Amino acid sequence: MASGGGPPFSLGVETHQGLAALTRAIRAEEDGKELRKELAANMREALKPGAQQAKSSIMGMVSLHGATPALRTSIARKIRPEVKLGGRWSGARVKAFKTKNIRGFANAPKRTNRASGWRHPVWGNREVWTHQRGKLEWFDRAFRGREGLYKQAVEQAMEDMARRIASRAR
Repeated sequence: MASGGGPPFSLGVETHQGLAALTRAIRAEEDGKELRKELAANMREALKPGAQQAKSSIMGMVSLHGATPALRTSIARKIRPEVKLGGRWSGARVKAFKTKNIRGFANAPKRTNRASGWRHPVWGNREVWTHQRGKLEWFDRAFRGREGLYKQAVEQAMEDMARRIASRAR
């Protein structure tokens, strides 16, 4: 489940009204900062199995060369759940972040996921280039059929926090 019209590198939960209301309620509490941290941690925890599945998926990509640092490992390290509560975007998603310092290949997660692949010089020789394909839709396939499960887990974390705040008001 890709968010927005951008690259397929986030699994988003689109319950903005409920999340915004919950964030406002947390802010109104005396210990709101701690509650907010706890909610974010619980939402990230709900998405950890999805992040692990995506990491396993990229590690299954065939390695053509023994170059270091290993591309698959570098991409896997950059996959993690992300939670934002407030601002221009609020929600929870699993995201593959850019790999900035890996062989000058910042967009490795994006390029290895798409059908068209990428071009690179052969062994650093800028005169000879080759075209390479990764594991098609490794990120997308990691979540296929499980989107509802992760969305439900994140919503459950939100619901638990809402119940906790509501029980205080009594």
